[in-house]
Amino acid sequence: MIELITSAAEAVKTVTPANLYFAKAMTLTGGFAAMAIAAIGSAYGAGRACSAAIGAWKKCYAQNKPAPFQLLVFCGAPLSQVIYGMILMFVTISNTASDPSLYAAWPVYLIVGIAAGIAMGISALWQGTAGAAASDAFSESGKGFTNQLMALGIIETVAIFIMAFAIVLLGSVPMAA
Repeated sequence: MIELITSAAEAVKTVTPANLYFAKAMTLTGGFAAMAIAAIGSAYGAGRACSAAIGAWKKCYAQNKPAPFQLLVFCGAPLSQVIYGMILMFVTISNTASDPSLYAAWPVYLIVGIAAGIAMGISALWQGTAGAAASDAFSESGKGFTNQLMALGIIETVAIFIMAFAIVLLGSVPMAA
């Protein structure tokens, strides 16, 4: 990655009108990829957690037990990764809007966007899987909600780290000389 950033520093000096459109498109694709790929993981994770919550509520109704509303927290937990991807997209847009010569560093923005999107999407997927288990456990026992929520928070932390490190990395892309 260091070599890529160093190459980008040289490329920043050589942006021409002929390749500006392509460079801008690829840079913005990297920003969008962070959000879109994270959204795929979030959709899968939320779908998995929601399916488990619906099954848990069905068991509660079948046993004439109250259906715990708290299961919706487990359902929604994977959705935050979309927000983290959106933040990376906005960072990409604002970085390059303030210095259009950064479009020459499009490979960095593209690679960071795709890699961060995949990492955040996997975090959301596993958070949904853990949310599914938490839904089952809480609906059966009515206990442990705080512990289960903390476990989901640990998985969430991975996505927060990825977003923060990606922002730092994108901030290190050299400006035009």
